[in-house]
Amino acid sequence: MNHVLLAIDENDDRAVAQAETVRDLFDAEDTTAHLLHDFTDNVEGASVGQIGAVRHAATILEDAGIAVEYHETSGTPSRSIIEAADELDVDVISIAGRKRSKAGKALFGSVSQEVVLGTDRPVLFCTRKDGV
Repeated sequence: MNHVLLAIDENDDRAVAQAETVRDLFDAEDTTAHLLHDFTDNVEGASVGQIGAVRHAATILEDAGIAVEYHETSGTPSRSIIEAADELDVDVISIAGRKRSKAGKALFGSVSQEVVLGTDRPVLFCTRKDGV
């Protein structure tokens, strides 16, 4: 059984890219997709299932026959992703980065980079075909 953690932010395009990549690479009957959203500011008390990007990813995966589980955290996104991956003992972490300049990465950091450098698990980096 493959367990894949999809770290999903609020961007629909990136979530769709992740879901489509997992759908295309993994056998549906042998895969569970763990959809994780980290709430850095959740004053309204939303839940992971209320995030549009998460719902879109879930629809793609479920339509393909992949089992979906929902998870939510609150904190530093990169740390939350790594901790969730460890707690769930997933086989792969799926992330979708956004285009940033080198200066932007240096100034603001990169969750994707922090996850890649902070885990021993394989990381599947997904982008849309148009590079978004």
